[in-house]
Amino acid sequence: MDYQSYLKQLLTLTLKEGASDLHLTANHQPTLRIERKLIPLLKEKILTSEDTQELAFVLMNENQKEKFLKEKEIDFSYSFEEKGRFRVNIYYQMGAISIALRVIPKQIRTIEELNLPAELHRFTKYTQGFVLLTGPSSHGKSTTLAALIDEINHKRACRIITIEDPIEYLFEDDKAIIEQRELYQDTLSFEKALRSTFREDPDVIVVGEMRDPETIAIAITAAETGHLVFATLHTNSAAQTINRIVDSFPGSQQAQIRAQLSGSLLGVISQRLVPSIKGGVVPACEIMFNTPAISNLIRENKVHEIPLIIDTSSELGMISLNRALADLVRKKVISLEAAFTYSLNPEELKKLI
Repeated sequence: MDYQSYLKQLLTLTLKEGASDLHLTANHQPTLRIERKLIPLLKEKILTSEDTQELAFVLMNENQKEKFLKEKEIDFSYSFEEKGRFRVNIYYQMGAISIALRVIPKQIRTIEELNLPAELHRFTKYTQGFVLLTGPSSHGKSTTLAALIDEINHKRACRIITIEDPIEYLFEDDKAIIEQRELYQDTLSFEKALRSTFREDPDVIVVGEMRDPETIAIAITAAETGHLVFATLHTNSAAQTINRIVDSFPGSQQAQIRAQLSGSLLGVISQRLVPSIKGGVVPACEIMFNTPAISNLIRENKVHEIPLIIDTSSELGMISLNRALADLVRKKVISLEAAFTYSLNPEELKKLI
């Protein structure tokens, strides 16, 4: 088999069908994910472990291949001719190689085009502080982050440095100068790259993911020292996000981290992509802005009271996840069943609806 041509054929089909992912696994046919459903390509042959290995080697350059064979898994971005970009993860399972390819849309969409709340525009107007985008994996954090950064790019003459693993959206400089650094290709770690940004004169810093206390500590310091810092975390709510950050430090440091966070945090966006009645998915966002009341709760370790403040501060632009879900149900955008599936507090949602 000509694996180069076969891969090209599969990637072309993935883009043509509007799929979000392509999965290549031994003993299965190539499978697309379209609108969250897995759809096997029944006309294609069942892949062998040799097929998946050869397809993986077509995707990787020599350095990536060496790293993969040593570490047994690898993440990278892949440009497919001029047609599209993919985030690729290659890994072993049961001794055979599997490949997951996620489509990265070429066009960076705006907050309006993504059906996100208008309140998010506020985060692009700040010049200093810490903004956190959170939510489960594959729920649109990278896409929302790209929309925010591109809005700054079109409105402000500034320097933006991103640290990503791997680089997903490619930005085209407009008013801003944007430098995108990829883990392992351009830097050895988030921590090192973030530390060196202090000597690179950025106005805005984007940290693809905060994976360890060192990275979190440097990001908070960057936000305190005159930079606008955006970062993502895999947490489910604003309160959980603050707890996760504080709990990643030893007990002796937690009071200091709470104090720093209470001063530097601008807000938390927690996002879900919920299946729409008309097909596709729509975002439901919890939005928390750091007000004096929220700041006090963080400092005094009363984070469990934050949901109540979010609930009662809609006039300040805050939105609870349940309120966002209830609004989508009332507008007949999502079903009641979908709302309850994604709610963190179904009892409260029942009352709201």
